Amino acid sequence: MRRGLWFAVGAGAGVYATTRARRVAEALTVDGLRDRLHGVAAAARVFADEAAAGRVEKETELRARLGLVPNGAPELATGRGVRGVQDVDDKEGSR
Repeated sequence: MRRGLWFAVGAGAGVYATTRARRVAEALTVDGLRDRLHGVAAAARVFADEAAAGRVEKETELRARLGLVPNGAPELATGRGVRGVQDVDDKEGSR
């Protein structure tokens, strides 16, 4: 009984080691490395897309909070342009 148990444990360990070695050998082949690189590239694309979406969402939230229109000019109640820009234009025109 005891020998049978150890035989089964040894056979299981051998099958596990063989399977593990086969997977490592496959991962180190040209095709295996290519698959890994494609996986990393896909993950990088997904990350970049998620970061861009988060950036756009946060920018939209900040623009709404600050009262800015999508092109970046503030929405003023008087209907005139940005005061700082007018001051610069006036100074340049007077020279």
